[in-house]
Amino acid sequence: MKASSLRSLLPLKILAAAILLGGCAGAPEGIQSTRGLATTAASVASEPPGDYYIGRRYYKPVYKFWGYVRKPGQPWSSAQLVMLNEKQKLAPDREVRQFGSDNGYEYKLYGEFSGDKVYEPASNGIYPEFVLKNIELISRNPPPIFRSQMNARAQAGLKPLTIERPE
Repeated sequence: MKASSLRSLLPLKILAAAILLGGCAGAPEGIQSTRGLATTAASVASEPPGDYYIGRRYYKPVYKFWGYVRKPGQPWSSAQLVMLNEKQKLAPDREVRQFGSDNGYEYKLYGEFSGDKVYEPASNGIYPEFVLKNIELISRNPPPIFRSQMNARAQAGLKPLTIERPE
């Protein structure tokens, strides 16, 4: 091959090397996912028992549910997607009139499940009602609980109207 032909292939070789090496920069996705789950499990295990709940705001513009709620020390897979009764206390985003501004935040919730079920028309789902009495911010950047937060491929394939379940 002529030297001029080899020089014209050089940019392609550099690009191919950059792509291959760029994929090696971080841990493989399976390892990242495992690390995310371990961080989440450690966070859950460190929660003191008490008369409160842990809530993760899960905002989707089309839907009217509030997010996932579970008892302290219980895994996120046991959490329930709830409709929030705000007659006694407004949710933080509603209080400041910036709906969904706290998406992904984790809270300590005080209140109880009313035992009632509430129909949410956009999802055609029926969700338990949680009566909110007070709320405290735990974290604006808590450990991941959804597969899409742990895996870039899962996030890329997520449809806008998909309702995720915590893992």
